[in-house]
Amino acid sequence: MTNTTFQNEHIIAFGGSARPTGEPNRQIVGGKGLGLQVMSKIGVDVPPGFTLTTPLCQVFAKENDLPAAIWENVRANVRRVEQDMGKKFGSKVNPLLFSCRSGAAISMPGMMDTVLNIGLNEEAVEGLAKATNNPRFAWDSYRRLLDMYGEVVLGIPHEDFEKRFDKIKADAGAVNDVDLDVSSLQKLCKEYKEVYTENGQEFPSDPFEQLKSCVKAVFGSWNSARAIKYREINKITGLIGTATNIQTMVFGNMGNDSGTGVAFSRNPSTGINELYGEYLINAQGEDVVAGIRTPEPISKMHAVLPDAYKKFVTNINKIERHFKDMQDVEFTVEKGKLWMLQCRSGKRTGQAAIKIAIDLEKDGICSPAESLLKVDPDHVRQLLHPHFPADALASDKYKKGVFAKGLPGGPGAAVGKLVFTPKEAEEENAKGEVVILVRETTSPEDVGGMWAAAGILTARGGMTSHAAVVARGWGKPCVCGCSDLDVSETQRTVTVKSTGELFKAGDTISINGSTGETIRGPIDMEVPSLGGDLGVIMDWADAQPGAMKVMANADSGPDAAQAAGHGAVGVGLCRTEHMFFAPERLPIVRRWIFNGGGLDKIKQFQRHDFHELFKAMDGKMVTIRLLDPPLHEFLPRPENVTEKLAEQLGFGKDVKAVVERINAMHEENPMLGLRGCRLGIIHPEFTEMQVEAIINACADQIDENPKANPRPRIMIPLIGSTAEYKNQALICKAMAERVIAERKVDVPYEIGTMIEVPRAALTSDQFAALVDETDGKPLCSFFSFGTNDLTQMAMGISRDDANEFIPRYLELGIFKEDPFQSIDEEGVGQLVRRSVADGLRVNPNLSLSVCGEHGGDPKSIRFFHDVGLAYVSCSPFRVPVARLAAGQAAVKHLMAKQEEEKKKQAAKTIAIQEQKGPAAMVVQ
Repeated sequence: MTNTTFQNEHIIAFGGSARPTGEPNRQIVGGKGLGLQVMSKIGVDVPPGFTLTTPLCQVFAKENDLPAAIWENVRANVRRVEQDMGKKFGSKVNPLLFSCRSGAAISMPGMMDTVLNIGLNEEAVEGLAKATNNPRFAWDSYRRLLDMYGEVVLGIPHEDFEKRFDKIKADAGAVNDVDLDVSSLQKLCKEYKEVYTENGQEFPSDPFEQLKSCVKAVFGSWNSARAIKYREINKITGLIGTATNIQTMVFGNMGNDSGTGVAFSRNPSTGINELYGEYLINAQGEDVVAGIRTPEPISKMHAVLPDAYKKFVTNINKIERHFKDMQDVEFTVEKGKLWMLQCRSGKRTGQAAIKIAIDLEKDGICSPAESLLKVDPDHVRQLLHPHFPADALASDKYKKGVFAKGLPGGPGAAVGKLVFTPKEAEEENAKGEVVILVRETTSPEDVGGMWAAAGILTARGGMTSHAAVVARGWGKPCVCGCSDLDVSETQRTVTVKSTGELFKAGDTISINGSTGETIRGPIDMEVPSLGGDLGVIMDWADAQPGAMKVMANADSGPDAAQAAGHGAVGVGLCRTEHMFFAPERLPIVRRWIFNGGGLDKIKQFQRHDFHELFKAMDGKMVTIRLLDPPLHEFLPRPENVTEKLAEQLGFGKDVKAVVERINAMHEENPMLGLRGCRLGIIHPEFTEMQVEAIINACADQIDENPKANPRPRIMIPLIGSTAEYKNQALICKAMAERVIAERKVDVPYEIGTMIEVPRAALTSDQFAALVDETDGKPLCSFFSFGTNDLTQMAMGISRDDANEFIPRYLELGIFKEDPFQSIDEEGVGQLVRRSVADGLRVNPNLSLSVCGEHGGDPKSIRFFHDVGLAYVSCSPFRVPVARLAAGQAAVKHLMAKQEEEKKKQAAKTIAIQEQKGPAAMVVQ
């Protein structure tokens, strides 16, 4: 049989006699399918099988079935595997069995369905027992299929099977499933058949009917509630669907020379270069990840399965070097023979991601640029998560407060109130409460509550259990396998078995995801600082050729100092209005609004605050936006006006007069009313005052330190026309020059604009071309894109009201992402792209940046790099994330250019060969 008889574009074979298919496409074969293809290619033994590709998932979603030709192709692939393995699918004698597993392009652990031991029935189980001379193994495999098929394919509640299982174990006096003998397992299978009958279902004996139904169930699980929720939480978009992998079953439950396990090539919690994982003797894969039995550390496997362990170490190192990344693998040992079932880049904590990236570079496996791509921006966020400081760990409160200890499943620390259901966790989180979700063990259905909780605590499950894997992927503190705890969801209590101590819903506890300790009461936490290995990663990011620089949105000296400490190269946005809301300042601002007085006092505190900013940034650029919001934002609500307030504002005790003035300033749509540059045009004295305060603050710093080099950038907001901009820019320039002359200082100031009105974006060339007629110098030296307002105006959506419908839009797929979190590339993004191109065409020296919320979003940062911005600006806390994302954007941009160049060269070579004729093609 040739390869073409069982393989086409929709079904890809792997293992055994299957030929490698070149470089597999992850989007088509999924992550699991890609791993199986690659492992086969590099000489790692994988059980043979085939992948139904992701486009078939879309076909199934529309038709609730697959075309007849695909099912016939499935049969052809089964025949190929039968030849490779020397077995017949569903045979009465030594039957071939299959597993059916999901596998999307992006790993979604536990979110979609799996069925094992497909092909068993009442006759095949007897054949398997005779062929292996192990009846217990055969009936154990059959009961697993009955359980999984019933739950996954037919929707029978797992609890219905679990109750029968528990009763059989109790009757037999068995503690674990491995303690059941053949007769007990045969009885259990009979009980499971009764569960089918009670639920109005029937287990199919036809092996192909089983396989067909399992394929449908796995494809259907792509749109299950838990899978959709997981994709929402992790912002996984743009995937075609899941692939379905049909793979020969190999058995870890054939006796004490068999086993199964899950392992990582490096420690996913710390990043240390050591094997990390767990295995079970005489078990199948779901036993490890489900937390049903407590597994053994992978390091102990060498003592019981030495040959398989040695081969396993060789395999995992080979796989890691091929993929140039830490690997998460599943394996089975059948009668001493090692089989690798899957591999994927392992989910890891932020701490581990940094350590692994550094070590991969040190080991010569990756370049700094390649290593940089191993760190996700979320990993940096995790490293900035709270933890318990050394003094807290050494305190009596902590030491004496430890009431139980489990396994360190997820990074960092959390303090919160106990809740017992995912629903309760989501509800309490929505109220603003910080909670710890405690469960006997978690399942994929719990992901919503796990995400909502600050931390997760489970009584069962190992470090590769569902709770631990998901928590690590999110960087969420988790303590799992805390076996001294008795968790009662119905009574909403946790009892410490060894002491009898009782905790109830609402009690506050602390958990240490790094040590596995659980502590009564709240323990103080702190946020770590940059440095060490993270500092190396930040340096790599900053050093990438063409990487955008990162500034910060900061409105005070302390904010600016924090931003500088996180590596910001300047302030990209200082919102001057934020300086007005202090209790002692607000009345002064209000008096100016009502009667025009007090401007000198406002200038004094503005000058002081600007000075603190320049001092904190120490020679770095400071971009100061002139007053932007409408004046009514500074006024009291009419119903809150009192005689005392009226007197404070200069109205005597005339409350009515104050209310009338407030009402007179009412605007129907203040976002589009008297604000931004319009305020400066109507009240030019305010623009003059702010610029005078800015330049005087620079002069003050120079007076204090002659070596100081303050670099102010004056940004004029909400510009829609060049006439508006020119009016304000000339006022700014005149005042700046006057103060510089008076103070006899040299201050290299710049004047520019915030592009946040669509008209400004469309006429950017006109702004870039503006010059001062008196000296012929450019009047606009920078654009900073205010993408918050630009998004509001371009999309016609009020950001303040968008939460009423955007969540539903995301659910329906109308929006792929919230446009106020990630830039709308097709609409708003095109305004930015055109503005950049038009501005640079007129003035190649134009400085370009973004200062909206999008400036801290990694996906948006990639877009801003590609359109040619030089800077992004974000909140101080997001600066490290933005630095990493900017460096990665530069690496990806370069890689894309290199790939494009390769394609051009390949096309050129082919064209030359075609010109030379067929003979040249053959020689080549």
